[in-house]
Amino acid sequence: MFKFNTVAMIGLGYIGLPTATVLASRGVKVIGVDVNQHAVDTINRGKVHIVEPDLDGLVHHVVKEGNLVARTTPQEADAFIIAVPTPFMDGHKPDLSYIEAAARAIAPVLRQGNLIILESTSPVGATEQLAGWLAEYRTDLSFPQQAGDSADVQLAYCPERVLPGHVLRELVENDRIVGGMTTKAAEMAADLYQIFVRGECLLTDSRTAEMAKLTENSFRDVNIAFANELSLISDKLGINVWELIELANRHPRVNILKPGPGVGGHCIAVDPWFIVDSAPKEARIIRTAREVNDNKPHHVIEQVARAADRFKNPVIACLGLSFKADIDDLRESPAMDIVVDLAGRDLGRVLVVEPHIDKLPAKLEGKVEFVAADEAIEQADIVLLLVDHKQFKRVRREKLQTRVVIDTRGFFWSR
Repeated sequence: MFKFNTVAMIGLGYIGLPTATVLASRGVKVIGVDVNQHAVDTINRGKVHIVEPDLDGLVHHVVKEGNLVARTTPQEADAFIIAVPTPFMDGHKPDLSYIEAAARAIAPVLRQGNLIILESTSPVGATEQLAGWLAEYRTDLSFPQQAGDSADVQLAYCPERVLPGHVLRELVENDRIVGGMTTKAAEMAADLYQIFVRGECLLTDSRTAEMAKLTENSFRDVNIAFANELSLISDKLGINVWELIELANRHPRVNILKPGPGVGGHCIAVDPWFIVDSAPKEARIIRTAREVNDNKPHHVIEQVARAADRFKNPVIACLGLSFKADIDDLRESPAMDIVVDLAGRDLGRVLVVEPHIDKLPAKLEGKVEFVAADEAIEQADIVLLLVDHKQFKRVRREKLQTRVVIDTRGFFWSR
């Protein structure tokens, strides 16, 4: 059993901060590291810079107890967990620059016996690439590709698999895939996660663990694409897709997901491209699913444009900006992309409702009006439901009867 008294969390975003906080709540001294000075200052005041249920109270507690402190630069620790962004560049090529920057940042403070865990969703081989960078920066230490189980510093890959809005619970309850570059690395990483994980830690190698994460999200992407493609076909044939799916799902072995305006978030909208990049000839279904989901926002925009033609100067109320319901996360949000496009088309006045943010993102400032739901619907000729926030349940159906309603989530439909 390996002991970890101090853990450094590199990246204090939607995954890094909750993970650091849960570890700290188990009595581990956690050093949170982030380049965002505002995030660091906010956390050190016992507050949070992101929205996640119950996270604020737990952060306040662990900071007050002295088990979590945030910094802009790393310091020595027993283990380092890296949870930084992994976007893609032009051509859907993986961008590992944030991981490389994390490697440069932690290299000076590494010491013999350290464990480094990469949590960022990454293409296959990223953990090995991380180990390669570290070996360049610290030629005085050995790494798994050089010395295997005898290496001075061990590396593992352990992907997160949590649902925004339920992160604190799922961090503890969900099984974890723990992929080591060596057997020793996997065992060390499992010991660390078992400090707070009640689910099972499933040990494998780092490349399989990387592929497992990509596979999970690609599976979901393919199934969402099927639902989105059904919605396109149903629109063309004059069929209510929500009724269609409800009826089809009465088959005991059919479980079709609900369509939407596209796919958002950092994971599902990005990860399948990592597989396509690694095996472009073989990943045919995965590529097609990505293209279907990437094109769905354009279909929604065309629906709005056709509806706008009925009016001289329409008011278009857009309900929701986040990538999914009841959170503030706008990353890779199809709703956001749709509203940005509509704002630049001069179709009419665009009103935006997003109850989980305090102000419009910079790309929408001065181009749309930020209003409450009741005000938006009162003024609207066209109501575009993009996100199924629970607050929108309060919208009275009679208010919608005289409006053109484009419901991308089936939120207002019922049999």
